Formats: sequence, C-alpha cells, structure tokens
Amino acid sequence: MHHQELTTEQKAGQRLMVGFEGARFNSDLKFLIGTLNVGGIILFSQNIVDPGQACDLCHEAQAWAESCGQPPLLIAVDQEGGKVARLKAPFTEFPGNSHMRSIEDATRFAEITSRELASIGINMDMAPVLDVALPGPEGIMKNRAFGDDHTWVTKLGMTIIKGLQDRGIMAVAKHFPGIGKTRLDSHHDLPFLDASLELLEKIDFLPFETAIFQGVAGIMLSHICYQQLDEKWPASLSVKIARGLLRERMDYQGVVITDDLDMGAVTKHFEISTMIHRILAAEIDIALICHKGPAIEVAFEETLRSITDDTGAKAANERSLSRIMQLKAEYL
Repeated sequence: MHHQELTTEQKAGQRLMVGFEGARFNSDLKFLIGTLNVGGIILFSQNIVDPGQACDLCHEAQAWAESCGQPPLLIAVDQEGGKVARLKAPFTEFPGNSHMRSIEDATRFAEITSRELASIGINMDMAPVLDVALPGPEGIMKNRAFGDDHTWVTKLGMTIIKGLQDRGIMAVAKHFPGIGKTRLDSHHDLPFLDASLELLEKIDFLPFETAIFQGVAGIMLSHICYQQLDEKWPASLSVKIARGLLRERMDYQGVVITDDLDMGAVTKHFEISTMIHRILAAEIDIALICHKGPAIEVAFEETLRSITDDTGAKAANERSLSRIMQLKAEYL
C-alpha cells in the first residue's frame, strides 16, 4: 500500500501510536484501529500475560487492521532490560543496560530479545537508550543508560540496533538529543537543561549521530527543554530541535517519534491540541500516546483538521507518511 492510496482519515491516523487497556483484543482496539486508523500500538506489562496470549493479541490486531483496509500496524514495546522491561518471565529477563560489561552482553541481549519479540508479533523495540549518564549518583538515567562514557554508550547502542534490525525488529534510539544530564524526572514535570550546543555536540550527540549513520529505524525525542537550543518548547514539540537539528543538520531521514504525550512534563504545561500542532509543524512523524483517554481522539481530530485545512501541514504530512510507509514496507 502506498501512502498516496490512503484516505485522509487514514493519513491522520497513521501519525499516531497509542496504548490501550486489557490483555485481549477488544472493542477499544477495534475503535482505535478501525475508526481512528492508528498506525501503531504500544504494549505495556498490563497487556502481556504470557507468550500465547500476547501472540494472539498482536495477531488479532494485525488481522483486524487488514480487514479494515489499514496498513499493517507498528507494534511496539519498551524492552530495554532491567527496570524498563514489559516482558517478564517466561520471557528472558536481563539486568539492564547499566549492567552490560561487554559487546557480547549487548549482542546476546539483541539476539534473545529480537527472537522473543518476533515470536509474539511485536515488530518494534523502543530501545536502545543512547543517553549518556552523568558521572556520579544523581543523574535520572543512572540505571537505564549504558554508562557515562559516550564512546561506550555508542558501541553498545550500535550493537543492539544492528542486532535487533538484522532480525527484523525496528530499533528506536532514545531520548534525542540526550537526557543523561537531567536530574528531574520528565514523567512528573518538565525538566530544563541549560547545556550549550557545543557541550551536547561533544558528548550527547555522538551516539545518535552514529545511530543515524547505521540506519536506525526510529528516533524518540525527549520531553526536556534545552534552553540554549529552544527556550520555549521541549525537544518533543520543538521545530528547532526536531526539524532544524535532527532532520536538517544531522540529515536524519528515518521516523521520528515523541516520548509519551501523557507524561507530566508536557500534560502539566500544554493542551494536547497545542502539542499536535507543534508536532505537525516540526515534522515529527509519530505522536505517542500511551494511555487510554480522550487525548487519543483529540489528537486524531486535530491532525485530521490540520492536514485537511492547511496546505503547509498537508505537504509536511505527505513527507511524514512517506517515511512511515517506507519503514512499514521495509519491515512489515
């Protein structure tokens, strides 16, 4: 299916990746896929009971998308290992990125994780974390990052991207342009980071630049306000960062995804309709909304309205769709 063949409603829906409640294929999923035309879904621990159930859920969702004339779904999960792993035993449980001691550890993680995800129908892993942690105990990413040495983070990150993608699982590098230096948790409120472009370039950008060179399927933007890059908007809503820095300056042509738009960092400061307008303006391809609620429908309606009424948004939308559909063609 080519993006030009999609209806306007489908074009709006492809820009959304959403969470849902329950461990079975249900009426919510039917509505999200059939009516809102969502391009992707994301699974959390509450959606995954065991391999058989998860496999049924993913396959029924894909079958429903197909029967509704939708493109195949991106089905994502956060499987970093350690504290952020949605698949528990009998799936393999890993100690996490900060415990990786060698390239072999990263290779093994990617091999086993890609096999287990593929076996149940998940096609995208929201990993690896390419944030470079702050030395010392106080950085927010201490337990989720590979470490505080950017060359080490880059080596392990690239091993995982290659290991996942060679086996058909899309990797999503996160959280651009790097949240290793922050001390406030963006799940709760909006962190501000007053780091210069030069400092970020020297340390934080390197893993992402290498991931781009390696053809990473997706890059996730952080909910951090980098005051020296954009004093008003967090990266996830920033034209200067998403379009100016990532697309134009770093020449990233893959799919760009926001971090979860249900997080306190953004919900405490912006309406969902404002967020969607910013996302469209920044040519961020996919808005991620992880929890059931009115925000999903509002996001769909706002996207639909923008791409119907605004010629600029319509043209940008075609570019985003072509990236999304190209990724689906390649992997699905």
